[in-house]
Amino acid sequence: MKRWRLVVVLLVLLLVGYPAFLGFNIWQQSRVDEVRGADAIVVLGAAQYDGEPSPVFKARLDHALFLYNEDLSDIVIVTGGKAEGDRFTESEAGANYLVARGIPESSLRREAEGRTTLESLEEVGHIASHEGIDTVLLVSDPLHSERIKTMARDLGFEEAYASWASYEELNRSRTTKLKELLHEITALAAYQILNR
Repeated sequence: MKRWRLVVVLLVLLLVGYPAFLGFNIWQQSRVDEVRGADAIVVLGAAQYDGEPSPVFKARLDHALFLYNEDLSDIVIVTGGKAEGDRFTESEAGANYLVARGIPESSLRREAEGRTTLESLEEVGHIASHEGIDTVLLVSDPLHSERIKTMARDLGFEEAYASWASYEELNRSRTTKLKELLHEITALAAYQILNR
């Protein structure tokens, strides 16, 4: 009977401790904005509406534009495929937005196949291998930073930094941030355990 209790206690510790550990790491990384030079700035895609970036995507693109204008990289890779019925990919909407704001077409690369974060970063890896890109400055939301850095390192990038679009511009509530944190804990656990 004692052995059974020990198993139950260990199982509870695992089920509570592992997500708490992930949550702590995600929260800690979300507080660190790693603005530094890299071979490429990589903008993680988000929703677009008939070619117009959503507010979340626009915030990421605006931040990537700031980083580019600070001369932190000569290359910006915009990512994201399209959902069924869409006329534009996320990367197409993002590239058009950045070109209209002064980034030359020659500085842009498009990853237009990925439907998930992992798929997009895998495709970025293919672009990187063809262009000799070893370091990336990843642009997304604060709570997404830990997962994208983990994936990029696992995909073989020498260095992966995360610089995030500010939550202040998006005016997100605490409830929304909590939901995003729980989503990221689940997504990071799924990636670490199931590699997806």
